[in-house]
Amino acid sequence: MKKWLSPALLIATFALSAVAHYTHWNAIAQFVICAISVVFVAGFLGRATESVAHYAGQRLGGFLNATFGNAAELIIAIFLVKEGLYDMVKASLTGSIIGNLLLVLGASLFAGGLKYKVQNFNISLAGLSGSLMIVAVIALFVPAVFLNTHVITDSESDTLSLIVAGTLIVAYIAWLIFSMITHKDYLADVTEQKDEELPHEHAPVWSRNKSIAYLVLATVMVAFVSEWLVGTLEVFTTQFGLSELFVGAFLVAIIGNAAEHSAAILLAMKNKIGASVEIAVGSSLQIALFVAPVLIFVSYFMGNTMNIVFTTIELVAIAVAVFIAKSITQDGSTNWYEGLMLLVVYVLLGVSFFLV
Repeated sequence: MKKWLSPALLIATFALSAVAHYTHWNAIAQFVICAISVVFVAGFLGRATESVAHYAGQRLGGFLNATFGNAAELIIAIFLVKEGLYDMVKASLTGSIIGNLLLVLGASLFAGGLKYKVQNFNISLAGLSGSLMIVAVIALFVPAVFLNTHVITDSESDTLSLIVAGTLIVAYIAWLIFSMITHKDYLADVTEQKDEELPHEHAPVWSRNKSIAYLVLATVMVAFVSEWLVGTLEVFTTQFGLSELFVGAFLVAIIGNAAEHSAAILLAMKNKIGASVEIAVGSSLQIALFVAPVLIFVSYFMGNTMNIVFTTIELVAIAVAVFIAKSITQDGSTNWYEGLMLLVVYVLLGVSFFLV
């Protein structure tokens, strides 16, 4: 029964969201159904990615987890760019970064810490990832300062945004080469295997070819349901009097991060805290260094460049999340109270964004 329940819910919610969209149901009903469908589709995407990662190896597997874990957010953001909702795009990027660093990482440390008193992971990986996030904060901070102080014009800001975006993509590619090729062993996970784990515990359910096919199918499903969800956001935001900042930074980000939430928490509870940290921090890095810059170029090719200038509130939220996450992970060990501290900061930011 349990084996067939999840696929049945996946198919049912996806089909229902399609019916709601094409038969023009009430926008609020469409939003709720599509949001639920995104969660199930993102979970399916996460399982397919995990299965493919098993065959690809640990480092490449981690990269695939981060990449396809962010697929839902990227696709949603592309449709938002297409609709010209740039403020919501930037808010969703902000929400993805702080959501991964505070909610996903915090929940993982808390859940893992309740089962294991102290959990350890590669301190070098934590340090380098934290430093890269600081670079990303600087890259987002510089254009905002120069534009808001009127040192440069809007046109020059677009040019600066494209240059910053290109530089960040190069930095991300260099990080992949560093972490997956030249210093692969240096950044390897230090988590010990526990005797209680069975040899077949992490064996994939699907074959390699089936895993790849499901990965492609899940990505296509995410693309469709994301477009349907985006079509309802404007009405939903207006009807409930919510700001684009809150909807983008929290609702869209939480829905898009559904797969990563569950994967990271489950890994932490199996004492695989290194993998959890890599999912949360690695995903934030990919959003800041790759997804955001790619969206800048996507908007440019669509004919109306979205600048990389974030609001002061968004920059402060990202900087706060990076600061506390780096402070907590830099010693290479974690416990449940450190996870609770991250969750507390996330709640504080969430309340503040809601009241904006």
